[in-house]
Amino acid sequence: MIAQPEFHDRMLSLGLARVAEQAAIASAEWIGRGNEKAADQAAVNAMREQLNQLEIAGTVVIGEGERDEAPMLYIGEEVGTGNGPGVDIALDPLEGTTLTAKDMPNALTVIAMGPKGTMLHAPDVYMDKLAIGPGYEKDVVTMDMPPATRISAMANAKGCAPKDITVCVLERPRHDAMVAEIRSTGASIRLITDGDVAGVMHCAEPSTGIDMYMGSGGAPEGVLAAAALKCMGGQMWGRLTFRNDDERGRAAKAGITDLDRVYARDDMCTSDVIFAATGVTGGTLLPGIQREPGWVTCETLLMRSKTGSVRRMSYRNPVS
Repeated sequence: MIAQPEFHDRMLSLGLARVAEQAAIASAEWIGRGNEKAADQAAVNAMREQLNQLEIAGTVVIGEGERDEAPMLYIGEEVGTGNGPGVDIALDPLEGTTLTAKDMPNALTVIAMGPKGTMLHAPDVYMDKLAIGPGYEKDVVTMDMPPATRISAMANAKGCAPKDITVCVLERPRHDAMVAEIRSTGASIRLITDGDVAGVMHCAEPSTGIDMYMGSGGAPEGVLAAAALKCMGGQMWGRLTFRNDDERGRAAKAGITDLDRVYARDDMCTSDVIFAATGVTGGTLLPGIQREPGWVTCETLLMRSKTGSVRRMSYRNPVS
């Protein structure tokens, strides 16, 4: 039996940073130009081109959609040269297409990689999510708690009053009742219009002032967020939610049989991962693309769960 190449996360991490950087630079051409599809396509093209230069036998497990919905970086697409280790890849070439088109904060290019067979193949359905930062006992909050109880438990764990807790929530009508319950405790809420991978990451970045993330968003983004928290520290849980039989069928196709399961962070990413995100528009996590005559500069967050290392890398490149 031929031994398979080992997943050397340290060797692959810089290559992953380049993938995120090139996607961000490509999509930056469309900042503020009102064309979400063009911005996303530019990021997809650049990300795919860079992935195919890596010495990996990669499979996209979280991507742009099913093959008939996405011509490139679709779920199941094989990327890389095929000569290296087998890896799972979760990606969002442009998290925040609307943010980019409108030149609003916190648009990112996001990608994570782990050994083959270690990332949840989440179907394109909603996921109810809950996340907190590092430094707390296990399960200090749970998915089964009502929002108000989560706030109380978090305040007790932090040693503060509920009014000192800040929760990040995706601004959607489906969250109106939850928002009202959170505010009834005295806690404050930071509403975001898009980009819940960044929203979850806010919990683990002290400078953002966010203590907790809760609410429903895309399940694929949940896996990416879990990969980020696995590197940054923090706890996260997710439960898939289904609106119809078609969505339940997508879960079955992805091999999911327990539709009510609560996935912890390490259930969504069962082994070590590397994670890279590059800022497209400036935000609380990363500055956006900066242009000057003859140059373009971007900043990338590059993280490895194996070592807990978090690097911020500034990339300045000449352009014609």
